[in-house]
Amino acid sequence: MLGRQDGRSLSLMGSDRIDHWDEATPLLEPCFPWEFIQVGNCGSPLETEAGWLVLTHGVGPMRQYAIGAALLDRHDPQRLLGRLRQPLLVPTEEERDGYVPNVVYSCGALIHRNLLLLPYAVSDRASRFALVPLARLLDELLASPPP
Repeated sequence: MLGRQDGRSLSLMGSDRIDHWDEATPLLEPCFPWEFIQVGNCGSPLETEAGWLVLTHGVGPMRQYAIGAALLDRHDPQRLLGRLRQPLLVPTEEERDGYVPNVVYSCGALIHRNLLLLPYAVSDRASRFALVPLARLLDELLASPPP
């Protein structure tokens, strides 16, 4: 399981019980300006030929949320293969206003016909979809080794 037990970083967690998750291995810590406050996952990892695709959300200055991505090894998910240095998705000018301003956030995505279909919330007032060519995203992740 992925979790943000410390309120700031993303950990890979393990357990023999479904209701108790106390084994946590740090996986992603905030390191880029767009995620300096905290980083977390946007839903479950997606299995690809290249590895486990993890969509992340980062909280940066002015509480602006952005969506990023990381790639974990398929056989050893504790091994980080790549991580986007720039966000995959940030709020556009028209997406900045709402109940919670400056936020784009997702609770998961899916892969269909070589596209990442990414539903996302806009400032807690609307939902939209982004389509991302999967091969291009995976190539970018593999070209961006962990910091």
